[in-house]
Amino acid sequence: MSLKALIRNGVPDLRKISYKKLWKPLIDMDLNKQTLAQISSISPVTLSKMVKGEYVNLEILVKICNVLDCDVHDILELVPE
Repeated sequence: MSLKALIRNGVPDLRKISYKKLWKPLIDMDLNKQTLAQISSISPVTLSKMVKGEYVNLEILVKICNVLDCDVHDILELVPE
């Protein structure tokens, strides 16, 4: 598809977000998702969104990265739909 066609038709959603990279280290650290939410000061609603693979605010991701001492690319990835 040409750039002109993308501009005219909009960019299709070809990828979705995955937080699988976050859940695996939690197991290694013997932490559950609720504990992560508590120490990161994120709400249960936000945690639920992440479990479902939905988008969350970048500020939330930064909070989690600060707690886990990691970078955003260590906790999420974009995967093909």
